[in-house]
Amino acid sequence: MKSALRDCSNSLRMMLEQALRDDVDLSPFFDPLDPSPTAIGTFVVNLNNPEEFAAREFEGVSLWLYLIERDAETLNLPPRRTAPGRLPSVPLPLRLHYLLTPRVDHVTRAQAGELEQLILGKALQLLHDSPRLAGNQLVDGLSGSTDEFFVRLEPLPLDHITRVWDALEVPYQLCVSYEVSVVPVESGQQPAPTVPVDSLLAEVGVARRVGA
Repeated sequence: MKSALRDCSNSLRMMLEQALRDDVDLSPFFDPLDPSPTAIGTFVVNLNNPEEFAAREFEGVSLWLYLIERDAETLNLPPRRTAPGRLPSVPLPLRLHYLLTPRVDHVTRAQAGELEQLILGKALQLLHDSPRLAGNQLVDGLSGSTDEFFVRLEPLPLDHITRVWDALEVPYQLCVSYEVSVVPVESGQQPAPTVPVDSLLAEVGVARRVGA
């Protein structure tokens, strides 16, 4: 489906946001219903890039899809027949790369740096313990599907990440990169009609060696 990118991103975003709301130390910042008398509850997990995130004065986590790659390993797998006489087109398998950046206002919060590290630590813990997106974690068009996606921390060198920040034309910030695979974008073409094999006839022959 054409919404696979959006639906996968929202599934990952909502899983992360729920974990931050459920964390005893971070709930006052992320959960507007937190009963703590000092609750703030205005932090969000958003799909905007870090520059847009800061420009709108958001606090929380920017979960930005910054790179999409075709998955060569599964590209040539044969299509799965979904109905007799119909053969769907092969979907486009993708690997999605996300830049996860915690952001707290350093002007208004004295402990902003510590809070950013706490948020990032929780995200790392969550995605280490739960590196699989499936079942009721999938939302929107993926809800109820049997799809599953795997989340992997990418050990990218500093110069690679720095080039991303240079492209944004903003100062480097504390961040990590995650890869989610494999996300299929289904073809928009109608399944091709085919004749299914309903019987197999065995034939017996005699082989003769040449020159014998």
